[in-house]
Amino acid sequence: MDALSLVVAALLGTVLASFLACIPGLHIYSIAGILLVLNLRLQGRVPVELLALFMLGLVVGYAVVNAIPSIFLGAPDESTLFIVLPGQRYLLQERGFEASVLTGIGALGGLLVLALLSPALPRVLPVVRTVVAPHLHWILAAIIAFMLLSEWPKGMDRGATPWARFIDAWRSLGAGLLTFLLSGILGFVLIYGNLVPAEMAFQNLLPAFTGLFAIPWVLQNLLSQIRMPVQQVGRSMDLSPRLVAQGVGAGALGGLFAAFFPVVTGGVGGLLAGHATAQRDDRLFIVSQGASKLVYYVGGLLLLFVPGLHLTRGGMAWMLSVSYVPEAPATYWTVIGATLMCGALGFGLLLWLSRVAIGVVSRVDYRWISAGTLVLLIAIVLGLTGWGGLLVAVVATGIGMLPVLWGARRTNCLGVVLLPLTLQMAGLGPTVASWIGLV
Repeated sequence: MDALSLVVAALLGTVLASFLACIPGLHIYSIAGILLVLNLRLQGRVPVELLALFMLGLVVGYAVVNAIPSIFLGAPDESTLFIVLPGQRYLLQERGFEASVLTGIGALGGLLVLALLSPALPRVLPVVRTVVAPHLHWILAAIIAFMLLSEWPKGMDRGATPWARFIDAWRSLGAGLLTFLLSGILGFVLIYGNLVPAEMAFQNLLPAFTGLFAIPWVLQNLLSQIRMPVQQVGRSMDLSPRLVAQGVGAGALGGLFAAFFPVVTGGVGGLLAGHATAQRDDRLFIVSQGASKLVYYVGGLLLLFVPGLHLTRGGMAWMLSVSYVPEAPATYWTVIGATLMCGALGFGLLLWLSRVAIGVVSRVDYRWISAGTLVLLIAIVLGLTGWGGLLVAVVATGIGMLPVLWGARRTNCLGVVLLPLTLQMAGLGPTVASWIGLV
């Protein structure tokens, strides 16, 4: 198939994903899975290579634009979780548009990093995979240990007695550990259970992620009764080239790590990069998170196209790999070019859609938006995964509320994937599942 048709398919995917990314709680992998199932039922009438480039456009558009609901509507997913707190602070300071643009600048920087690295990837990554593959289980275990050990006490150290101060310090720490443990057990239930209809098995994690990340934040918005200030749309950014380079470098580092290693998400990659580079500036932080999630989503899919590697990382690559394996090395360079064009298009749409979001939040009460978002999230879970998925979402919401109520880090909810899959790689998954009573 000619390169022009492939590029056009990718650009169309970017346009569609940019609009869908503005719907709170709707992950692009859900739409991609439905499209793949429809194409199979149509006996593959859409050429698989054309569909693959369309899916690439979906991923790029979503990665660039999906900060909008996190900043303006308060419904994050696992990749935008870290953007929320600085983004919400910007929103309450009438600078929501600026926060959105900062994520877009980070995303463009992440695309540039991927483009610059693209000539080296076919030569370097096969060697890296050979070296790292036998050690994945303990590397992931080390990441888990770092996540848990880096959860610092958030108490005020003002208790009347040592015991009171001890309890105050361990309140958030205990909530974090409990959140990780409970979400990990939920992950085992999802792996060994059968709560989602078989035909929608590719959406197995949708209800869990919705309950762990999106619904608790929306409920918090409803309870806090936030009054939204009028947002300003500036014509310039208080952002130096040095800050851009530092933020993009840190975010790309975390995103590359998350894209290459299984189970590690963009949020975890951003966390590791933030600690490694000692980020303290909100602008720097938001730029780095924009770069991290772009490199995580897009880089993970690009690994499927790398000649001599064809590595499946991330949900989109796993879905595509069932029916598509790139054959011609020239496809890789077509994909790189299409990715850059999709990123530029996505950034333009981000600027426009951010203004649309400002218009919505300025005219509609934030509590009504939060209520509507909650109804939409429930409808998505119920429509795609049935009553079993809704039950999972309810349980996950209870777990996801623990960090909200007790001030723990919300990344502990990623135990839903980190704990069971790390133990599976170490060969301990069935043993732990039997302890829980799942086998």
